Amino acid sequence: MATVKPKPAAGDGAYGDRVVAVEPGGIEPVADADRHGRPRQLFWTWASPNLEFATIFVGVLAVSAFGLTFWQAVLATAIGNALGSLAHGLLSARGPRHGRPQMVLSRLGFGFWGNTLPAGLMSVTAGIGWFAVNSVSGAFALNTLTGLPVLLTLVIVVVAQVGIGFFGHNLVQAYEKYVFAVLAVIFAIGAVFVLGQANALGGTGNGGLGGFLLTVGAAFGYTAGWNPYAADYSRYLPASVSGRAVGWAAGGGLFLSTTVLMLVGSASATITTDKTATPTAAFTSHMPAWLAALTLLAITLGAVAANALNIYSGALSFLCLGIRLPLAWRRAIVALGFGAVGLILAAFGLTDAGSAYENFLLLISYWISPWLAIVLVDQWLRRRQPVDHLLDDRTYSNWAGLLSFVAGAAVSIVLFANQKLYVAPVPSVLPAVGDVTFLVGFAVAALLYLALARRPVVS
Repeated sequence: MATVKPKPAAGDGAYGDRVVAVEPGGIEPVADADRHGRPRQLFWTWASPNLEFATIFVGVLAVSAFGLTFWQAVLATAIGNALGSLAHGLLSARGPRHGRPQMVLSRLGFGFWGNTLPAGLMSVTAGIGWFAVNSVSGAFALNTLTGLPVLLTLVIVVVAQVGIGFFGHNLVQAYEKYVFAVLAVIFAIGAVFVLGQANALGGTGNGGLGGFLLTVGAAFGYTAGWNPYAADYSRYLPASVSGRAVGWAAGGGLFLSTTVLMLVGSASATITTDKTATPTAAFTSHMPAWLAALTLLAITLGAVAANALNIYSGALSFLCLGIRLPLAWRRAIVALGFGAVGLILAAFGLTDAGSAYENFLLLISYWISPWLAIVLVDQWLRRRQPVDHLLDDRTYSNWAGLLSFVAGAAVSIVLFANQKLYVAPVPSVLPAVGDVTFLVGFAVAALLYLALARRPVVS
């Protein structure tokens, strides 16, 4: 295989740590002159976007939809979050070493063109799917807070999100940093009020093992949903930083924020509320007026924090499809396009948001699990091997990855999926099994890839 040198770096130091500047280029290697920051900044980079209502609602679903008691929900969400956060730390640690986005690094396990499948799924999941989900929660919160028409609040939220994502990496990081303190304080106060009124013995508890595994899968789908973004926000760090420090900061911020807010969500589900209210209104209805207003403001700011990452990483993933865009601001232009599509989809998602979100969480885990298995196994097989020359080689193929991905997803979904529209044979015969698609998909893809690619070609 011919050696292919990486493309020229995205900048020559002109971008550096400038905040109000459009990030140049797209998915090229980050120039040494543009690298900056410390590993600890990744803590709030990954904590802030999860201090929002979408995180809370996973905990609500655990009790209200999956039939768990409060303490069962706490345990199940913590397990799912821990698995997703551990993987996130491992993936984030590679960013400074290679200076490339996560879905570019994914080419190692899938080949240049084979990687277009997970990159395409990531583009749709992040730039459109998650973008729509979080825009809806932010719009509902702003609607409840201000009384403005919900469609107008949706437009306001989307414009803010797309604006941050358009400018790129440094503005995204700055927003996550400064909004963190505001969100942390408000949600901490809100958590005290919610836990003070919650029934620790609440919840029907009739979900059984099936409900428990559904909750683990939903929490994993939520937290691991950030995994394909991991290196996007660590790649600007100097190559000399500690990979371990990067991993702990990224994984720790993700685990702490998701686990605490899902706990609060589970607690809130044990409090009697108006069933006809919007999800955000129901969550804040039992709070004092001043705290309800602050919480609704925090939910809106948190939605923007999450979607700034979604629109930015969704655009990077789109550029990994191999489409040549000879534009200096190609990533920024793609972000605008995703924002427009996400706005339209979010507008349709303003009705029956809870049911749509439940299905979306499980569907995410169905493809991320086999993808994650291949990326982690490939990372282990290639440890201490030079790989940068493969990342832009359009002739580089690794069909073992694509085959393992398709097989892992197909086997797990066909046999183990448990959705309202489709119940696979295993849960239909054994309802107590629930939904273990994400576990089966990971195991099948990992074992098959390990068997097919024990000696990855790195020439």
